[in-house]
Parts: sequence; C-alpha cells; structure tokens
Amino acid sequence: MSFSTINTNPHRFHIPVMGTGFTIDTCLKVARYGIHSVLSLGDDELIERVREYHCNEYGIHYEEIAGGSGDHRAKRITAYLNQLNLLVNDQFEALRQQSFETGEDINRYFNLLPEGDLKREYNAMMAEIDLEQKTRRQDELRRLMKPGRINVNVMTKVDCTIDRVDNRMLDPDKTDALNGLKGYGESDLQSSIIFSAGMNPRLYGAIAKYPDFFPNPSGEIKKQVVLKVSDYRSAAIQGRFLVKKGIWVSEWRFESGLNCGGHAFATQGMLMGPILKEFKERRLELVETLFPLYEAALAKTGREIGEPPSHRFTVQGGVGTHAEHDTILKYYEADATGWGSPFLLVPEVVRIDDEHLEKVREAGEKEIKLPRSSPLGIPFWNLLTSESEAYRRERIAEGKAGSICPHRYLKFNTEFTKKPICRSSKAYQTLKIKEINGRDDLDEEQRAAHVQETTDRACICFDLSAPALKVMHLPTTSKLNVCVGPNARFFDKVSSLREMTDHIYGRIDLLKGKNRPNMFVNELRLYMEYMAEEVERVRLKLSNQTHEYFEGYKLNLLNGIEYYREQVDNLVAKGRESFLSQLDTLAAEIDAVVLPAPPVLEPA
Repeated sequence: MSFSTINTNPHRFHIPVMGTGFTIDTCLKVARYGIHSVLSLGDDELIERVREYHCNEYGIHYEEIAGGSGDHRAKRITAYLNQLNLLVNDQFEALRQQSFETGEDINRYFNLLPEGDLKREYNAMMAEIDLEQKTRRQDELRRLMKPGRINVNVMTKVDCTIDRVDNRMLDPDKTDALNGLKGYGESDLQSSIIFSAGMNPRLYGAIAKYPDFFPNPSGEIKKQVVLKVSDYRSAAIQGRFLVKKGIWVSEWRFESGLNCGGHAFATQGMLMGPILKEFKERRLELVETLFPLYEAALAKTGREIGEPPSHRFTVQGGVGTHAEHDTILKYYEADATGWGSPFLLVPEVVRIDDEHLEKVREAGEKEIKLPRSSPLGIPFWNLLTSESEAYRRERIAEGKAGSICPHRYLKFNTEFTKKPICRSSKAYQTLKIKEINGRDDLDEEQRAAHVQETTDRACICFDLSAPALKVMHLPTTSKLNVCVGPNARFFDKVSSLREMTDHIYGRIDLLKGKNRPNMFVNELRLYMEYMAEEVERVRLKLSNQTHEYFEGYKLNLLNGIEYYREQVDNLVAKGRESFLSQLDTLAAEIDAVVLPAPPVLEPA
C-alpha cells in the first residue's frame, strides 16, 4: 500500500458542544490528537475570562476587550478563537516533531486512532527493523498527521436584539447571533460553524459577508457550514436557502430529537431509524438538487466551481456502544458519530469539577430529567442534583422564585413588559405567578401545574458558564448547571480519553455488564414517555396540541417500530430477540396511551 492511498481523516467521531462551559476549551485537550470538538459562542463574557486565563497560563500578553466597546462581543470571540488556533497549532507541531520513542506523546496520536490504513502503517513502522526504512516511514507518518478542528456552535434562535446594559434596540447586524458569526467569520480558523436550533434567515443571509465561506480557486472552503437538523425536510429547506446565497452546506449533522443532551427538539414521533434511512437513500439527491442553485449563485459573484464541494453526514444523540457507532457508519453510511454526555465523565477532556463529576457518575433515571427548565420554553435535559437546581429550589422555598438574571442573554419575553425579560428571571416569574393565580379557568391541580412549569425554568446562560470558571478557580457567583443527556444514565465510570476512545472503537467495553437497551429502543421509549407527558399537559391546560396531532404522533411511532422489526438483522448484531421483545412491549404501551378527545362538531 502506498502512502498516497491512505485515508488520513484521523477519527470517526467528534465531541459536540456541551453547554457554554464544559467544552469551552476542549480543543486544547484533544485537537493535537486529530479529534474534532465544538465550543459555544453564546457567552462572550465567559469567552473573555477564559481568554485571559489562558494568556496567564501560556505567558501570552493579555489586553482586555471591555464590554460596551462597540463590537466587543465579536472582537472577544475573534480574539479567543485566534488564541486557540495558535495554541492548538503550537501543540500539534510540537507533537509532530517528537521522536517515536517509547513514552512520547506522538505515539498516543496513533494509538488513539481507529483501525484503518493509517493505524496499520503506524504498526508497520513500529515493527520495521530496517533503520532507513523506519525513518522514512516515520517522516511519512508525520506528514499525514492532521490536527482536530476547532469548531464552533451558534444557536440560531438565541439572537438577542436588545442591548443587555441599556435596553436599547441593537442595529440589525449587531444582534447576538450575528455578532457570534462575525467573531468567527473574521477569525483565523479553518474549521466549521454549526448552526443549531432552527433557521434564522437574517443570520443565514449574513454569512455571505465573509469571504472564507466561499470556495477558493482550488474549490476549498476555509470556513464550512454545518447544519444540525432533525429530519431530511429541514435539511433540504435550510440547504436550499443557503446555496441560493452561494453558501455550501459541508455537513448535515442529524441529532436525535430527544435522546441528546441540553435542549431537546422533539419531532412528531419521527424516530432516528426512519430518518436516517431517508438521509441514506436521498443523500445524493440532496446534493444533486442543491448544486445547480449553488453554482448559479456563485456565478453571480464571479466565482466558478466545476463539481459539488465535499459534504459529510454525521449522527449524534444517544450513541453509546461501538456496535451502535458501527451500525451508523456502515449501515446508514454516515461519516462520523457525535459523543457528548459520555465525555462528561472524562475530566481530561471537559471542564467539570470533582463534585459534579461524581454526581454525573452516580446519576440515573431519577436524577437526569427533561423538564421545561429552559427560558426558551423548550424541554431541557437537566441534572436535578446540580448546584444550580438546588439553588433554584431554595429560592422557591424562600418565596423568591426566579433568577436575578445577571447575564441577560435570553431576554426575549414581552408578555408583561414592553422591554423583553427572561422567563427564568424573578421579574418574569413573579408576574407570571400573579397572572396564573388570577385565572378563573384553572382548577387547583391545573393552577399548581402552571406555577411549577413557570418556576422550573432555570438560569442556564449564567449557570452553564460555571463549569469552566470553577475548575479554573476564577471567581463567580454562578451555580453550576449540568445539561447532561439521558445516555449518561448508563455510564458510571470516570474514564480517560484513551479509555473512552477505546470504548468508541470497540477495543474495550465501558458498559460491560450493564443492562442498557439499544439506542433505537432508548429513543423510542423517550418519545413514548414524551407523548404521554404531552397528553397530560393538554389535560392540565399547559398545551393546546390537538387530537389529530397525537394521532399522527402515535402513527409515526408505530410505523417506526415496524421499520425496526423489518430491519432488525441490519441494526442489531447481538440481542436480536431482546430487541424485538422490547419493541413489542413499547408498541403495547403506545397503544394504551389515551389521547385527548377530538373536538365535538356542532350540527350544521
């Protein structure tokens, strides 16, 4: 085998964004080994403090970018990303120049790799006895090494239009999401920006301002767009919007609607398996449909491109075993999987203090729940034993429900005020509880449910910064919140990067002896439970979902079960009978859910 034929894409997994603090500098822990990770651009105050911290750690001159200094948010983000880029490149080059002697970190780069051409060449080099040949192989291996990418995430709907200090309206191009884009667009990074949480036309339209998002004369795109999507239809709609502006979608990142960490964007019962089937079958169609539109848009800018740029299809949400990882790569032909919550038990990789590391390790179904704790009104996976949750309950007991709202990143609600406020704030919750108590259309049970849903909303923008600040021993009044996903219920071992990577690639099994259902079954159960909870919310007048909606939801679940039955031999390597039995059980439970009655039609 010649070196020219070797696939040098180092890894087949990535570490997604986790909160604002957990993965704020994960790239400094893993990028030198070729592993991609994602950090959030949501909290520029946290970003500025972490930049100062690393300046002190690495002996770099620090010049503060103060708040209120014009484009301070964008400038902070650009400065931090440029700093990370320099540090990662320095780390990587230092690693690449090491000898292959026993104990040197360059060996770790290759030992972490999955089985494949590059790993085989490394093993062949180590076994080589001819000194001249061994040296040649080592030089070639160094040349083929690649660092992991420093990718960033922007939640498209978290786009505050009000200045957080003086409450004035921001210019349309100065909103939070657009300033995040600007900070990334003007940075030195060669990586990807991941857009999540839906479509923001104003944000998407602004991408074209930054030349790095367009192909160079060789057809390469320095800054690539990744869309996090929940189904094929969403991918097609958003992709069409972007390519008409000359922006290519380099990666479609499918994420399970419920079997994921943080915010959960549930579908109408559409399950992962059928959705991945459609992606697999229509992936080429999507590219062939979008490319002519892309080509025409580029032509208007004086650019030409002969063929579609590269594109990837990746999957995340609930993947927990090598067998599941392998099924997604081989059967659904995905390019990589994302592993989030399991890495919260890898302190070598993320920012988490010892106390909450232990709480995540011990957490089970009772501790990891999906309340409506996000001020965005979206269900949010939360660790109920976290410091933030304890403080929230304490304030309720003291009659002070709601946060003091120090960061004000999520000020969107104008239900009671002219100027937007956050639904997790004390100001909002006080007004909302007063409104609930004044309603005469609610019985006592319904009123209590409405009050609880109001006070469940937690301060996630301020408290999700705490993991980084506390581990870095930086002063903060924030109370640590943990946006852990349901998959963490099955992991109870604090692990190293090597151990977790070995688990992903099937070299060890961190879940050995655990009674963990298959990821498809886990997601199905979550959707069944979510449907039952939504039905109950209708009864409590917390939801206006219709009988027709739930009929469609139930039908999608049952169709998904039938698909899994038909494809069981392709999806499950071991435990086929158990898998089918669990499907049967869940089908019966779904059938037993009593839906809200359809409206009674008045006679004509």
